[in-house]
Amino acid sequence: MGSNDGSAYCNSCVPSVMLAGMRTILTTLHSKFIHASLALPCLAAYCDHGCGEILIREFTVHEPRENVLAMLLDENPDVIGFSVYLWNRRATLDLVDALAAARPGLRVVLGGPEVSYEGAGLFRRHPGLSALVRGEGEIPLRGLLEAWQRGGDPIQIPRLALRRGEDDITEGPHGAPLQCLDAIPSPFAGGLTDLTRGFVYYETSRGCPYRCAFCMSALDETVRTYSMARIRSDLSLLMDREVPKIKLVDRTFNYDAQRTREIFSFILEHNRCSHFHFEIGAHLLDEPTLELLQSIPPGMFQFEIGVQSTLPATLSAIARQAPLERLEKNVRRLRAAGNIHLHLDLIAGLPGQNYTSFLDSIDRVSALRPHHLQIEPVKLLPGAPLRTQAAAFGIRHDPNPPYSVLGTPDMSFADLERLRGIGRLLDLSCNSGRLEGFLNGLSTVFGSLSRALDRLDGYWRRHGLYRHPLSQRALFEYLWDFLQQEEDAFRPLLSDLLARDFAHSERVVPGKAPAFFSADLSEGEQKAVRTRVRQETEAIRGQGIKLQHFAATFSHLPGHEGRTLLLFLYFTRTGEGLRVEESVL
Repeated sequence: MGSNDGSAYCNSCVPSVMLAGMRTILTTLHSKFIHASLALPCLAAYCDHGCGEILIREFTVHEPRENVLAMLLDENPDVIGFSVYLWNRRATLDLVDALAAARPGLRVVLGGPEVSYEGAGLFRRHPGLSALVRGEGEIPLRGLLEAWQRGGDPIQIPRLALRRGEDDITEGPHGAPLQCLDAIPSPFAGGLTDLTRGFVYYETSRGCPYRCAFCMSALDETVRTYSMARIRSDLSLLMDREVPKIKLVDRTFNYDAQRTREIFSFILEHNRCSHFHFEIGAHLLDEPTLELLQSIPPGMFQFEIGVQSTLPATLSAIARQAPLERLEKNVRRLRAAGNIHLHLDLIAGLPGQNYTSFLDSIDRVSALRPHHLQIEPVKLLPGAPLRTQAAAFGIRHDPNPPYSVLGTPDMSFADLERLRGIGRLLDLSCNSGRLEGFLNGLSTVFGSLSRALDRLDGYWRRHGLYRHPLSQRALFEYLWDFLQQEEDAFRPLLSDLLARDFAHSERVVPGKAPAFFSADLSEGEQKAVRTRVRQETEAIRGQGIKLQHFAATFSHLPGHEGRTLLLFLYFTRTGEGLRVEESVL
């Protein structure tokens, strides 16, 4: 159904809203096992009275259709409502067809962002479909279930398409979404959300003040917020339960600076151990908010910031109003503080971009030193303004989910594929927290990070390395092979940087070190290593810490003259990750 939910979760049974009469299952097929739905519990909570018995059942797209079909029908439902998203559209519609064949007369309802803008053709293609909820689901779903529960005719229900006969599809009036969000009883307080999976989606508002053409939120007319009392109550419950990760799905969380500070301050005062993810507009951060954020403990907050493009003409074409200079200034300040993880996004294939200008955007955004830089092709979502403007802009896109751009007047499919490859290389390197030194060196050699990644992408494609996952060691060894094919003048420097990054990424086993290490130590160097290791061993004695080590020599490291002996110390303790320390001997 269509609550404001970007969630993904799977096969767990959460408590049901128990009412006599008609039995309805609200369900979805999630992309991953760990995530709990937000949409379905909100819908179940809002339909708590007068709609019969409501059950929530969640699965993943990876489960065999036959198993999901059997589990749903074993519940003997009268109605099944599916929440449909990009990742589960095809699998959900296959289930709709199977349900119609297995149990004729079963009422099936679809909702969610992926089907909200479908027409009568969806009913014709899927005879088992009974009703379609458009947009936010609380009002139309409750109206529909209340009518069916009392045996009435669900006519004139806002934002509801209904099958009244084989070829008779009626549409309710447009109707505004729910204005008072507090009218939705808390699904957390009601026990409708599984809090045991380590990850929970949460919303404090719906809507967005901006009208970016690629986003479904461009259709929102207003921003609506839960009351601060409700927000404090929900957050208190989640923090008291020590939910490890709470992801806020608000489209622009900090659209109201005072409200934002109030929520941040409440979290700062009451949080025990939860990690919070927010999607924010960095250009909206004012001085009081920036000062408050300096007091956030490291590891508590993560910000996702959509830069999308650094080209003024592109930003204008997609109606994105986010002054780039102010965004950059605020990101630099956040990065300098160092206590908040920063995830920045760029979107490829927007109007006015070409391959070269997008590489320039990568360099401009990477200069802000985000912890994670994501590159994604634009998706022309049904209902989004850019989808309706695609022909005017000359944008070609996949007609099937996820509706990715396949070509524009300025960027060919091959260009987009190269950018997709560069995005994957970013995930393998910068975004994974490894290869920082090597990429800095490579960027210097080739003039910029984007040009270095472009060169690497060519190597990756020639060797078919995008086709299969790579182990961490294989990644480094392929980079070593890449260096053997490059200019001799830079190879020693880059080889040293590669070796140093590897030693910080995983424990190097003496005698099994990759070829890019020089581990032949002189007698004096070996003695220095033994002395230092004895000292470190004595320092941790009795603390339950295990120490292992590896030593190698380097000749071209920046900041070091000539031959340099580095000792890498690897500390492990039960329940903790590997800690690596580097010493110059």
